[in-house]
Amino acid sequence: MNRGRRHPDPGLQPERTWLGWGRTMLAMVVVSLLFLRWIPGYGGFPAILIGVAMISAGGVSFRQRRRYLRIDEGVEMERVHADAVAVLAVGGSIIVLALLSAYVILALPLQ
Repeated sequence: MNRGRRHPDPGLQPERTWLGWGRTMLAMVVVSLLFLRWIPGYGGFPAILIGVAMISAGGVSFRQRRRYLRIDEGVEMERVHADAVAVLAVGGSIIVLALLSAYVILALPLQ
């Protein structure tokens, strides 16, 4: 039996999408942990970068279940739409992290 799946093909798009967003969330957590190494050299400013990365990871995690159910239903009805807002939000947070990281490296003096 399908055990809660609406579509007959296990491993189809909803599962791959869920795994992809899970990898994105994991990458944001790992990046925030890497920013911890900057605190001794640059003071407390890298904590802002850690906050941005963790908020992004939390946003991905918070929306995971709803996104999975929506895509699962879309596969059944043969109408799946991309979550453009989520993609733009994560892309925007990556741009913010890149700009703040460049500021830390180029403008802040080492302590």
